[in-house]
Amino acid sequence: MSHRNSDGLPGIRKPASNEPLDLTLLRTFLAVHRAGSFTAAARLLGLSQPTVTTQIRSLETQLGRELFGRLPRGVAPTPVADDLAAQIAGPLDALAAVADRGHDGTGPAEPVHLAGPAELLCVRALPALAPLVEQGVRLRITTGLTDELLDGLRAGHYDLAISTVRPRGRSLTAVPLTDEEFVLVASPRWAERIGPDRVATQGPGALRGAPLVTYAEDLPIARRYWRHVFGIRLTGQAAVTVPDLRGVLSAVAAGAGITVLPRYLCQDELAAGTLVELLTPDDPPINTGYLVQRPGTSDNPHLTLVRDHLLSEARSW
Repeated sequence: MSHRNSDGLPGIRKPASNEPLDLTLLRTFLAVHRAGSFTAAARLLGLSQPTVTTQIRSLETQLGRELFGRLPRGVAPTPVADDLAAQIAGPLDALAAVADRGHDGTGPAEPVHLAGPAELLCVRALPALAPLVEQGVRLRITTGLTDELLDGLRAGHYDLAISTVRPRGRSLTAVPLTDEEFVLVASPRWAERIGPDRVATQGPGALRGAPLVTYAEDLPIARRYWRHVFGIRLTGQAAVTVPDLRGVLSAVAAGAGITVLPRYLCQDELAAGTLVELLTPDDPPINTGYLVQRPGTSDNPHLTLVRDHLLSEARSW
């Protein structure tokens, strides 16, 4: 059982004095805990790195416990630090939201800025969020690559982002949103030329000569499929590249060749027979998408509505 001091903080010895913990020190501590380094926290707070170091040492002295282990690059929180962060994150974020609002909250809610991959936003997220527009929710949508969007989220350009990877560090909070299953598909004409069940019996050799249509020159989705399903490295060049998976889908459905797509994006075409699944592996490649949010942005009620609605609707995606 963890020890609790008179302030209710688990694992922390009673401070030498009865003075309350300094809010400035707690804010700095939370920034370091989320950013994973003193330097990154200093940038977020607009302070110098030595100031952040001094404040953390002051808090450690006041608590009587070490909060961070120093690493060659950054810091690692101790269990005491994790406990403290769990206790103070909600109240400090709520306080920051009130301070940042700058008004009495009687005016219209701010637009919700949502970023993510164009295909998932257009095919899944926007149709799911459409009913909220009638309730007065205003949306501002940005599409792009995951790394760029996460950087924009950290910089405050967006409120929420759908990410194809779990973000590193503690400056962002992420929850699993949906799983994408990848499928190898072709038009009926190419499927007939390749031959029924040949991919299952002969592996990637059955696909030799079939043009590959993909998202980018480095064949990112196809390479992952080849490695996961066939256990080999995909070599060669794409016949067609389209930086939008919806364009890849339309080209392949029209007979341009073969490709790998998320199932959600091509399930209607598979059901209609305009695309054919070339292989049904027992263990298909899966990629988890995350809904990512900046801490301290939950004061907008429409942001909470959008977030909760996406998480609810994504259960059926």
